[in-house]
Amino acid sequence: MSTLLLGLALFIGVHFFTTLREPRAAVIGRLGEGGYKGLYSLLALAGLVLIVIGFGQYRSAGYIQVWNPPFRAFHPIAATLLWFAFVALVATYAPPSRIKSLLRHPMLVAVKAWALSHLLVNGDLGSMLLFGGLLAWAVYDRIAVKRRGDAGAPRVGWSKNDVLVVVIGTAAYAAMIWLHDSLIGVTAA
Repeated sequence: MSTLLLGLALFIGVHFFTTLREPRAAVIGRLGEGGYKGLYSLLALAGLVLIVIGFGQYRSAGYIQVWNPPFRAFHPIAATLLWFAFVALVATYAPPSRIKSLLRHPMLVAVKAWALSHLLVNGDLGSMLLFGGLLAWAVYDRIAVKRRGDAGAPRVGWSKNDVLVVVIGTAAYAAMIWLHDSLIGVTAA
């Protein structure tokens, strides 16, 4: 569990640091923008690797069940949230679309929907720490972005890009459902 916690602290800590604009600017001043981005990427990747290793170790040692979610009741909600997360994730990297402009910060929306979907169907301590921690970070980061006055994606009308976002997001969702067991080791259905 300690590796998972260290990974979460590092990954979330690096992302939290970006919201502290004055200290961030000071580090960029010392390292340059390229140096800052390189260090940021290296630390975030190290945190992600530790999360994956730590969660794997936690699962191997046996789940610590905190509560038993009503799977039948929550599974359809979780599945819908997960589909929405994939659509939002695709919108993040897609050309301008109405979906992207409505979500304003689609990556944060994707993380929140993904984390919440997993919290609804996993009642073990490791899952609660992993998905709850990332959900808390995404909520905090959205508030920080709003306070900075970042308007997010520009407002645009509906276009063919919206169709592409939904189609690609749905295909990615279907692929993840199909591959979840072989990639993650847990069936998604």
